[in-house]
Amino acid sequence: MAQADRSVPRRYPVLLGALTFLFACRVLGQFVVGIADIAWLPPFERWYSGLMPYAALLPVQLAMIAVMLKIVWDFARGYGLFLRLGPRVGTILLWFSYLYALAMVARYVVTMLMKPELRWFTGTIPIWFHFVLAAFIYTLGRYHVRDRSAGGQAP
Repeated sequence: MAQADRSVPRRYPVLLGALTFLFACRVLGQFVVGIADIAWLPPFERWYSGLMPYAALLPVQLAMIAVMLKIVWDFARGYGLFLRLGPRVGTILLWFSYLYALAMVARYVVTMLMKPELRWFTGTIPIWFHFVLAAFIYTLGRYHVRDRSAGGQAP
């Protein structure tokens, strides 16, 4: 099935790409400190919350990066599956991003109450990068709710 080209505002593939790059750097950083002692990077324990075994976490993170890259690719070329989601899915994505970010705020507060020595980036790297993922989801949802429907583009 042929797909119509869409005029996607340039800010979307740029922002989605930047957020993907940040997340990929986090995954790479964690992997590198897991196999080598790099003095200028935080130790492995600071990258890792321990909620999921790393042997399972890494493939999940790599799959997430692959999906994120597909989304960026669709936005950059102006067509593809992730440009056909529609305003309803966009609204769901927006609400999910809000809840996700709020959960990370709560997680940070609980972490600070239980372990105040972990201020800012000392032991909270996973929390901050969940905000990166929430921003990615927000940006994807915003396109489908605001810019796509404002442009009157049908799927």
